Amino acid sequence: MQKKSPNILWIFGDQHRGQALSILGDPNVQTPNIDRLATEGVHFRRAVATNPWCCPFRFSLTTGHYPHKGIDRTPPREPLDPGLPTIATLLKKHGYQTSYIGKWHLHGKSKDGADENTMIVPPVHRGGFDTWIGYENNNSQYNTWVHGHRHDNTEVPLQRLPDYETDSLTDLFLEEIDRLGQNSDQPFFGVLSVQPPHTPNVAPPEDMARHNPATLKLRPNVPPVPRIEELARRELAGYYAQIENLDRNVGRVLKRLYERDLLDDTLVIFFSDHGDCMGSHGYREKSSPWEESIRIPFIIGGGVPYHNRHSGPVDAQISAVDILPTTLGLVGIQKPADLPGFDYSGYFWRDQSLPRPDEPDSCYIQHTQFKRLHDGLNLPWRGVVTNDGWKYVCIPNAPFGMWNLNEDPYEMANLAFNQRFFPKRKELQARLKKWIEDTGDSFDLPEFPPE
Repeated sequence: MQKKSPNILWIFGDQHRGQALSILGDPNVQTPNIDRLATEGVHFRRAVATNPWCCPFRFSLTTGHYPHKGIDRTPPREPLDPGLPTIATLLKKHGYQTSYIGKWHLHGKSKDGADENTMIVPPVHRGGFDTWIGYENNNSQYNTWVHGHRHDNTEVPLQRLPDYETDSLTDLFLEEIDRLGQNSDQPFFGVLSVQPPHTPNVAPPEDMARHNPATLKLRPNVPPVPRIEELARRELAGYYAQIENLDRNVGRVLKRLYERDLLDDTLVIFFSDHGDCMGSHGYREKSSPWEESIRIPFIIGGGVPYHNRHSGPVDAQISAVDILPTTLGLVGIQKPADLPGFDYSGYFWRDQSLPRPDEPDSCYIQHTQFKRLHDGLNLPWRGVVTNDGWKYVCIPNAPFGMWNLNEDPYEMANLAFNQRFFPKRKELQARLKKWIEDTGDSFDLPEFPPE
């Protein structure tokens, strides 16, 4: 009898920057369950959001396309095109049961001005999932409303979650795992998408109590300006509390898989949609090209037998457009030919030699629309991050910054205007130009002055 394909879980939060894990030495947070996934699985320590903003990332995640090919702003002008294949429809073709629980943010604002938290996402715009129980968007972790449909097409009426968002959504997710796991002959794909860690940075009291703003250790690139430090400390206390709450719920999921004898047959992929500056460089939240904004956790773990797979940290720069192809690759499905992303599943399975000759030499990052966010970068930008540790970013018709991340991981020395590094800037701009052309994007790069 042919062996069943592995089950797959996606678990991700919103604005969880890649550096905010205890396994990476962040002194302000303890994430034992996520750390366990990273230690026993494969931890992509240089994963990138591509476009560090909710809707653009989720478009790339769900469809495998760059945001400028569809939804490139928050909120989107139009809902996710129901004619586009999604991760759910692609996996269903290969026999997978599919479920989505939590934040969606791919439908856009209601034409009648309804609150995004309580607006109804029509079934045709739910990405083709068999079960979909979620909400469009929400910025109030104790006032979360969900709706949707179950696998048998019964409606889930609009209802308020009884407790803190991450806890209640995980409760729903555990119910889905119980149901999906009952069919031992059919693999399943389940998604748990939660808003925290996200402003207003509120967590349950027991989590908040562990974090004192005054004793938090700020990153070295947070300027010693009182108004910046005070805001960063206040927000970080709740931010880290939310991450620890999320970590505890990751532990609940792993425990349920073990209890249902599903852990050995399930791949658990943990990530985030983008990061959060939290005062670094004087900025807050997302949408900027700084490392705290673009870097995300990305971990492939689970209980698949160790003799079949690798474990430990890797430096491959998986990005948002690569997550769908990599997920498909993990279960032996080839990505559609029109998708631009790379399949990094070989870093997990032991029988593949790495790196592959066709692996990208760099990662394309972008922000196609500016966002009127206080203390945020209010210009569109494009950039490239190379596998050998360089980053170069441009705003329209001008360079923004260039950093050697190997020697300057906190991006304290901007080399874009340093004559010594003029040849490196020309080299990086040529690579950025090629990325723009290859992805069908458009952007006005700066002209170089005469040498």
